[in-house]
Amino acid sequence: MRSALLAASVALLAGCASTLTAKVTRFNQWPADAAGHTYSFTAAEPARELEVGAYQAQVSAELERIGLRAAPAGQTGRFVVQLMANMTERERKQLEPVYRDEWVWVPAYRDAHGHLRGGYWVPDPWGPRWVGDRQVTRTVQISRLQVSITEPGTKRTVFEANALNEGTGEDLVEVVPYLVRAMFQDFPGANGQVRSLTFDLPKK
Repeated sequence: MRSALLAASVALLAGCASTLTAKVTRFNQWPADAAGHTYSFTAAEPARELEVGAYQAQVSAELERIGLRAAPAGQTGRFVVQLMANMTERERKQLEPVYRDEWVWVPAYRDAHGHLRGGYWVPDPWGPRWVGDRQVTRTVQISRLQVSITEPGTKRTVFEANALNEGTGEDLVEVVPYLVRAMFQDFPGANGQVRSLTFDLPKK
């Protein structure tokens, strides 16, 4: 029994590790001759120009990793990239376990010298006991990144992806780098592929 409790405690501690999971959906008709060609971004809305520019820089690093290069300033590349990033909130009901501390009565006894020792209460050596579940409502933050790459010359979309994360306390700017990494891992990926990737977060 003690071994089982120890294993459960280890599993609980492991589950407390700080991670971020990204769910990614991708579609593509990626050209075989894309390497070495140029890309450019559609203009961001003025109110978010600096913020979106930071996200574009992260996507640029991935595009250059797969062999593309940025078009000269003021020119349109062979590939045009559109990026959208946002965060929304959703109320979600879920069950969580309820535990209660129990006390155990130790009855009176005589020690090795024959002295009577009175009974007393002690905390349950097996720890808190599960007494059921309760429904709670939590606010879930949904961070979403959408990237679409089109080829104006052929008027077709060659890559589009959607990456999202459900969290409770992160800012969008903290989440987007992981969504970008997830989106471009094993690029371009199988057409119509849905996958989940988990990243370890640095300790704050």
